[in-house]
Amino acid sequence: MARGLGSALVALALAASGCGGDGASAGATVSVFVAAPLCKEAQRELSAAGGEAGDLKVHAVCLPVIETKGGVDLAASGRNARRATEDSTAIAYLEAPGPGSRFSRSIVESADIAWIETSSGSTAVRRVLRAIDDAGSSSPRDAVLQQVG
Repeated sequence: MARGLGSALVALALAASGCGGDGASAGATVSVFVAAPLCKEAQRELSAAGGEAGDLKVHAVCLPVIETKGGVDLAASGRNARRATEDSTAIAYLEAPGPGSRFSRSIVESADIAWIETSSGSTAVRRVLRAIDDAGSSSPRDAVLQQVG
């Protein structure tokens, strides 16, 4: 029951923020969550695009490192993924290949956010921006999920 209520609250927040099924308001900001190893490339690509796609502003949220000396901190991977699912502006989650990626995927995808495993932050951001441009006035989250995720 609590999980269903949480999903309903997320859907309500998305609709209120303009990222739900009804589309996004012109000038709204959407967020792409980016794993630490991909962040510099993703930020450069967003900067080259003027931080915009269509009539939306696009912001990169750089996530903390999940690698430790002993491997991968799965709790940190889960925290990063949940952070994206709790942000109503989230439209994509870029993850670097590795053992943490399998853990974050199910969390992100359960919130209908495009989960993209990539070794190139710039290539993934270009794909996300193209999906937003192609979406027109429809939901950026849905467009990215359908085209890229």
